[in-house]
Amino acid sequence: MKEHERRARPIRILELRSVRGTGGGPEKTILLGAAAANPSEFQITVCYVRDDRDPVFGIDKWAEQLGLDYLEVRERHSFDRAIWPALRRIVQERQIAIVHAHDYKTNALALLLGRATAIVPLSTVHGWTGHTWRETRLYYPVDKRLLARFPRLIAVSGQIGRELMRYGAPPDRVRTILNGIDHRVFRRQRQRESEERAALGIARSQIVLGAVGRLEPQKRFDILLQAFAQLRRTRPALKLVIVGDGGERQALERLASQLRLGHSVRFTGHRTNITDLHHAFDLFVQSSDYEGTPNAVLEAMAMETPTVATDVGGTSELMKHGQHGLITPPGDVNALEAAMARALDDPSAAHRRALAARHRIETDLSFDARLRKVEAVYREIMSQPVVREAA
Repeated sequence: MKEHERRARPIRILELRSVRGTGGGPEKTILLGAAAANPSEFQITVCYVRDDRDPVFGIDKWAEQLGLDYLEVRERHSFDRAIWPALRRIVQERQIAIVHAHDYKTNALALLLGRATAIVPLSTVHGWTGHTWRETRLYYPVDKRLLARFPRLIAVSGQIGRELMRYGAPPDRVRTILNGIDHRVFRRQRQRESEERAALGIARSQIVLGAVGRLEPQKRFDILLQAFAQLRRTRPALKLVIVGDGGERQALERLASQLRLGHSVRFTGHRTNITDLHHAFDLFVQSSDYEGTPNAVLEAMAMETPTVATDVGGTSELMKHGQHGLITPPGDVNALEAAMARALDDPSAAHRRALAARHRIETDLSFDARLRKVEAVYREIMSQPVVREAA
């Protein structure tokens, strides 16, 4: 194909991801990004490696709603070799130029595809949030070393970018692009607050703390429950709503019972109507030990919900302490309680911080701004010679 013809065609990109269940923050980035891309310049296929043993996988329904070019490669188990010829066939038939991976499994697959075909592997590194022995001692160290071989990398926080370079990724191959959010979709409507609180069975006199995330160890909802229990001793009108599901749910429910929190805590399970729920929140709290760039914090900032969050991952890059929200050290029950108390005791200051956070979302952290930066990486890949590592 002649050079001018290659340039005239849209860049064909395969977004490649492997995840179980309903996924998490990266799904929003991948699917909404694909939906918003300019089809005259970027032709994007979203492909998920789907485990046949997963009974609650739901990404396909979301992709259908967005009208995406969506494919699945089905695997019978985690090391099913049949996915390899299926992926090679997709790359060939779709004439893919860039395979954009998003997790340790698809990182390895993208790198192998780069060896076997003419595609350029790219990874957006969302972080290493797993907690099992295999993940922390085996998969993640191997992943970081493999990522050092990629010709281009997108880190969703400066902390992740530094970790990639620590494992050998050349600095000139790493781009730090914080997650963004669509401020047109995530917008607070004050007139809806009463109805959304009523839908949750919350009285007007109650003050609602909200938390959103997968119920997994790194999110440290146990710390949040303990801080909430201490805070509630002098504030009996407080209510905590925890949105999400995961392997820690039963343990967290037991802890809430042991702390005698009763009906002051509600676990909603997995919910997709996050914007609705924020209308019922007076304060959003993130208590994580680890994050990449937390979408839950972005959502709270966009929804003008005053925010308290731990200083992990890219959180302090999203919001500045005292300007857009309050930031507290991770793993510290008393510090988290103090930050929540500060936000609740001075609602005027909390409101000013929330307005400043909203302005930041509309400008620096808009989804449009992030998409433009990612698209610039795609163009850079196609316009410059790509350095390929030796096998």
